[in-house]
Amino acid sequence: MNGKIKQLSIVSGKGGTGKTSISASFAKLSQKRVLVDCDVDAANLHIVMHPEIIEEIPFVSQKKAVISQDRCRGCGDCVVYCRFHAIKDFYVVDPLLCEGCAVCAMMCPYGAIDMVDHVSGNIAIARADSQPFLFARMGIAESNSGKLVDELRQRAVNIAQAEGYNLIIIDGPPGIGCPVIASITGTTHVLIVTEPTLSGMHDLERIIEVTQHFKIPASVCINKYNISESNTQAIHSLCDAHGVEVIGTIPLDTDFVKAQIAGKTIVEFSNGKASKAIQSLWTKIENKLI
Repeated sequence: MNGKIKQLSIVSGKGGTGKTSISASFAKLSQKRVLVDCDVDAANLHIVMHPEIIEEIPFVSQKKAVISQDRCRGCGDCVVYCRFHAIKDFYVVDPLLCEGCAVCAMMCPYGAIDMVDHVSGNIAIARADSQPFLFARMGIAESNSGKLVDELRQRAVNIAQAEGYNLIIIDGPPGIGCPVIASITGTTHVLIVTEPTLSGMHDLERIIEVTQHFKIPASVCINKYNISESNTQAIHSLCDAHGVEVIGTIPLDTDFVKAQIAGKTIVEFSNGKASKAIQSLWTKIENKLI
């Protein structure tokens, strides 16, 4: 790789394809990298990476209304104007219902409502295998996960620049929503992990269309390819139709489960068929990042 920071984003159209297991294996196989878990709604990469958390940073996604009980005169205007029904008895704002629109603050005749920073989650700056590892946790029923992913990635870039890393590995969330888009935009390459099931094929096509919409180079890996040879062939045909390379296939292997129980990645746990397939896949991905 040259001196420019490369970013590899590993995504899947649906959950359960093995994306995080592959991301963790890549982190073990790469010699020098910054690792980022961008599945902020359900981060789990830390389970096998065993990081040491260095710092936790509150994530402020928006402002929400707070009513001052000293200044409030109980006129009820805020209740009338709040379309989200967030203001409850005794003029207290329910933060789970408040959308931060600030209409109540603008309409209050006594200036009794303030818009204050609302902490929606936190960002963890950690080290795993003595290398930078970042992940985040969204609070329950909180929003703006795409904004959190964007901030997480920017912090990863800042660390990479400060510490001289030229590779960032991103474990993206499943699906095609805002956090996925925030995980892949501006990256060097996207690896899409899929499985030979009907839902896997359906969601694979959707995520391919997303990468092509944003003009990001992508390739596909078929995990558990041997559970359905016919569906695997159908995936090859689908990828051919979209001009996307199937860069690797990984067989069904119970070592995945055994490795998870042991709290390890599969490339640490064994040198079986799946482990060797992932090692071969990593070599091909490295060539894509040159």
